Order: sequence, then C-alpha cells, then structure tokens
Amino acid sequence: MRDEILDHEDLPSHILELLRRRKPTLIEDREALYRHGAVLIPLFMEGEEYKILFTKRSDTLEDHRGQMSFPGGRIDEKDCSFLDAALRESEEEIGLARRNVTVLGRLDDVRTLSSNYVIHSFVGRIPHPYEFRANSAEVERIIPVPLRLFFGKEEILPVEYEGMIYRNLSYTFSGEIIWGATARIMRNFVGILRALAE
Repeated sequence: MRDEILDHEDLPSHILELLRRRKPTLIEDREALYRHGAVLIPLFMEGEEYKILFTKRSDTLEDHRGQMSFPGGRIDEKDCSFLDAALRESEEEIGLARRNVTVLGRLDDVRTLSSNYVIHSFVGRIPHPYEFRANSAEVERIIPVPLRLFFGKEEILPVEYEGMIYRNLSYTFSGEIIWGATARIMRNFVGILRALAE
C-alpha cells in the first residue's frame, strides 16, 4: 500500500483533492483555555522521492526547545488567519517565501502535551531545490525526512524532555526523534493519504 501511495503519478494534486473533500477536526476554544500555533508541512520531491521538511528547534527557545518540528509558531495579532500565521512563521524561520508555497489543505487540529497549545496544520508543496535561510535564533537546522518513513511501523518510545518522561508515538530518523504533536500530525496526514489506496 505504501508504494502505491508514494509512487502516485501526481501525489500533490491528489492530496489537494483529498483535503478539499474532507472536513478537518477542529478543537474548539470558546473559553480561551489554550494557546494557538500554526505550522506548515512542506512537501517536496527530491529525485524520485517525496520528502517532508522538518526543523530542529533551537535550544534557546521558550517552548519545545531542541525538538523536531515543522516551520511555524504562535499566532500573532497581525495574522489574518491560522494559515497566514503558518506562512509568516515559515518565512521568518527558514526563509520560505509564501509565494513559493502551494497550499494543499488543512489537517486536523492537535494539542501539545507539555505547553497547552492547539496546533493548526497546513500541507504545502514547495519547490526543490530551494535556498533556505535558517533563522539561527529559532532553528538549529533544517532536516528533510522521506515521507515513506511515516508509513513504517509506529513506535511508542520514552522521550525525556525537561525532566519529564513522555511515552508517545515516535519516529526516528538519523538519530533524531520526531514525537509529540509533530508525530501525531504526521500520523493524521498519513492516515488521510492511505485513502489514495482505497
């Protein structure tokens, strides 16, 4: 099933259609109990393989320091929408101009485990190659990860973060652990992609 999906002739167009047809699950916050952030899931093709662009967050950040994540961040008053925030943050963090992002759609909202955020996530196709400019104050490095990794066996791993041990869905790539809300966003994305094989 994995190869049938990943070798799809025009995967981004099919993702666009899948996300257009489904209604994302949104987390309501009528009592303003949560903080809100938005992320972009940048999809691109390198050679014959689709990849997702991740960032490793700087150790100096207030929230989620040192974690693997997507480009994105908290919602500002100047943002017109959650999508606007995701695109703004992507430009600020990695130099990805919004004009170079083809937005394919929105995924389900996800809550963080440790910081009381609701994360609003959007999939976007980006060009490759691209001259990224990582903002060293926020991003330690930029890490492309093959999309096929997330179709493999899921792991529940203990992750130590700021003195706490979290047992959570995790994916491992090149010595880095993708866990928490980021891993759950990818599980949601892959679950939607599996509909391509049905």
